[in-house]
Amino acid sequence: MEDRTASNASSAAPPSSGFLDRTFHLSERATSVSQELIAGATTFAAMAYILAVNPSIMSNAGMDRGDLVIATALAAFFGSAMMGLWANLPLAVAPAMGSNVIFTYVIVKQMGAPWQGALAMVAFTGIVFLILSLSKLREKVAKEVPEALKIGIQAAVGTLIVFIGLRGAGFIVANPSTYIAMGSLKSPAVLLTMVGILLTPVLVVRKVPGALIIAVAAITLVGLFVPGAGGKMVTTAPASLVAWPKWPASTFGQLDFKWLFGNFLIALPLLFYFICAEFFSTLGTLIGVTGAANLRRPDGSIPSATAAFATDATASIVGPILGTSVVTAYIESIAGVQAGGRTGLTALTAAALFALALFFWPIFVIVPPQATAPALVVVGVLMMQGLARIDLTDLSNAIPIVLTLLVTVLTNNLINGMALGTLSLILIFVATGRAREISAIVWGLGIVFLAFFYVTTMLM
Repeated sequence: MEDRTASNASSAAPPSSGFLDRTFHLSERATSVSQELIAGATTFAAMAYILAVNPSIMSNAGMDRGDLVIATALAAFFGSAMMGLWANLPLAVAPAMGSNVIFTYVIVKQMGAPWQGALAMVAFTGIVFLILSLSKLREKVAKEVPEALKIGIQAAVGTLIVFIGLRGAGFIVANPSTYIAMGSLKSPAVLLTMVGILLTPVLVVRKVPGALIIAVAAITLVGLFVPGAGGKMVTTAPASLVAWPKWPASTFGQLDFKWLFGNFLIALPLLFYFICAEFFSTLGTLIGVTGAANLRRPDGSIPSATAAFATDATASIVGPILGTSVVTAYIESIAGVQAGGRTGLTALTAAALFALALFFWPIFVIVPPQATAPALVVVGVLMMQGLARIDLTDLSNAIPIVLTLLVTVLTNNLINGMALGTLSLILIFVATGRAREISAIVWGLGIVFLAFFYVTTMLM
């Protein structure tokens, strides 16, 4: 019903003329400048939470939070502007949720890699993704990775995001008897987190525009008056609300390729994850957003698909140069499409608002984990929606997916989950006489995981 409403809104839009019409084909797509501007603002509101959440997560890798806010905004500005000007699609781009968690908690905290080496990993996968995007290898990879593996990895990352968000806010704590437990409800900070977890999904389900950023802002504001650890308030008041943007000097150009190539075998499984995350996340977003905007061609193909993929890849090279993780097209762009966005002018408007947000970086720096946890819970749940596309009554699908998800969360390690899920899929297919269905990519991935386990065991 929402798609039809958006379509009717587009049809009713007055025709445009002039430079913008020729550049973005406004008349051809039955939209107008004003409609595109409103759509771009709507898209920005739906995804602006990343300006608070991404720095909150990645600062745990030892990076400067203020510089991360700037890097996040600049990466979103660059990617969204490039998407609008080159692909002419109503898709906004920003640092990806999920990949930032893997960057911080798997690569840096678990593997012990320097964050500079992790940035080099992201840039390297961006280069590989760009090569895939500009060649026919893209279609080959899309066909040969089983849906069960793709869905399992995505759901596992979604579950890990929820766990990390709750743990960071103190809502989940260590327990000597049960390993983990819920934090004490005597703590005002824990109560604030619980209120956020209960109320934020209500805003999302009721489709309140900018639900996540509203929730983050409200909890941050309330946190100014709620006692936290050490006698301080949950939220520390900023020195100023507005400040001149600073260059992210501590993160810019800090890529450590020497570490990457010196530890390439250990890094290989995560390189595969980043490539798959970039590729399939972009593919799913493209299909969803262009479908909602009625932009797909009669044969089902996506207009400017190569330009959209190449934009994501280029942004994932520029992002780590600035100091942030994988950059990707956001499914939240559908909010702008429902507001009438049909062209790249929507993405360009969102880019302009990300540029404007650079002047408010002192506000985003003080957002506490209690404010970002509810947003992470919602994002994690959204990443698990792919499970609905899989027949879990078929154990050859269910076992690899569930192993990937549970082992990832229970060991707090994505590689363990990916490895067990992949190896179980291979063994099940071989045991049931379906070995010919296993692609060369999956066989290679199985060998990589076995080699990874061997190398890491020898190093321990």
